[in-house]
Amino acid sequence: MMRNNRKKPEVCNDDFKGRLVIITGATSGIGYQVECDYKIADFARLPDVRKVGKELLESDLEIDVLIHNAGLYSTKKIYTEDGNELVFQVNYLGSFILNYMLKDKLKAQGKTRIILVNSEGHRFAVFGIGLYDLKYEKRRHSGLGSYGVAKTGQLLSIIKFAEYFEDSGVTINAVHPGDVKSNMGLNNGRLYRFFKTKIVNRTLKSPERSATALYYHGVSKEVEGISGKFFNLTTEEEPAPPALDRDVAEELWHKTIELVGLE
Repeated sequence: MMRNNRKKPEVCNDDFKGRLVIITGATSGIGYQVECDYKIADFARLPDVRKVGKELLESDLEIDVLIHNAGLYSTKKIYTEDGNELVFQVNYLGSFILNYMLKDKLKAQGKTRIILVNSEGHRFAVFGIGLYDLKYEKRRHSGLGSYGVAKTGQLLSIIKFAEYFEDSGVTINAVHPGDVKSNMGLNNGRLYRFFKTKIVNRTLKSPERSATALYYHGVSKEVEGISGKFFNLTTEEEPAPPALDRDVAEELWHKTIELVGLE
């Protein structure tokens, strides 16, 4: 894991002009570096996510690459107006809703690459996703723990979406973008902000490095047809065991559909 973090990502110089790339979280950091087009949506508000999903669903344009980059880290337990824990909603529920709403359209297109910007931080969910309490009403909340749970949720969702898209030409993978400078977490108070900007950021890489990896996954022929995998930049890795549990993935799929009111 650490060794792969230090590797330089594979570079793809293939031309991608004239293709439609949709990326969430394109306001700063990695998303800003690869931003191609945008719509305004607050992923802390599920109606915003559904609105964008509906617009994309009704559009005549075919989506070539869908990059789920929207995310945040919070040391505090905060609830959205939808009643969900903020980190879980922004990092997991938002991407799930868009993928679910667009799944039939993308399958009919038969060519889209879906990329979830995930994290080695999914390994902080050492006890798994906690299906018994997805809203953190009973269990203890921590910044690292909630972030790990949300990212584990993404990886579990990939299992089910990869099954749905099997042999369709659509692929879905997760990518850890490396240790990269971004604005994530700067809302966590003065002490955290000082520690991140003055100490942590000095050891981190520029967003361009991660954007190079995302471009590779979106364009390169070397990963064509590969689906349901987790990559550290451009090197394939095996996720933590809780993110590989197919039974939990199945149950989470149904619980998520019920939680966000799909179908």
